[in-house]
Amino acid sequence: MYQNGIKIVLDKLVALMALFLLSPVFIIIVLILFFLQKQIFFIQTRVGKDLELFPIYKFQTMTNERDASGKLLPDDARITAFGKFLRITSLDELPQLINVLQGNMSLVGPRPLLPDYVHLYSDYQNQRHQVLPGITGYVQVKGRNALTWEERFDLDVYYVHHISFIFDCKILFLTFVTLFNFKKNRPQSDIPIEPFEGQW
Repeated sequence: MYQNGIKIVLDKLVALMALFLLSPVFIIIVLILFFLQKQIFFIQTRVGKDLELFPIYKFQTMTNERDASGKLLPDDARITAFGKFLRITSLDELPQLINVLQGNMSLVGPRPLLPDYVHLYSDYQNQRHQVLPGITGYVQVKGRNALTWEERFDLDVYYVHHISFIFDCKILFLTFVTLFNFKKNRPQSDIPIEPFEGQW
């Protein structure tokens, strides 16, 4: 009842309230991005509940600079100073509140991954797609990029098996603690994510 009813209603109510309260921040970021680089939003296809694809929204943190052959420069060369700030503070994730209102994401759940990985998942790993993906999740409060893929999947599956209102509140609380603990957050966010190549 919680997962398929109460959680969905609460998600949308909280997302709507958050968008209203954070609208000044949202507008300021939009204006800064427009004047700095003309590109405001980054839209990418991700995998959601029951393996359904959906477009995820983020604020643009990198330019589209390319080398002489037309190939995109490495991420480190394309990320802007303001983009780094958005990532460190996780403000680049703010547009995902729109995803929550659209019903393809939740406030809390396994982070949605790229469709390139779908064919590599085991049945165990695929359990993460039994619930809506989240803006934050158990992985994000337990180490983020510092965790191995195996650890991330274990935490995602644990969340699926123990989903509850209390567990979601705990994750949201720990998310806010992490966001304001920059010494802890920076090293995790700076670690590059290795591509998932399948395992087990």
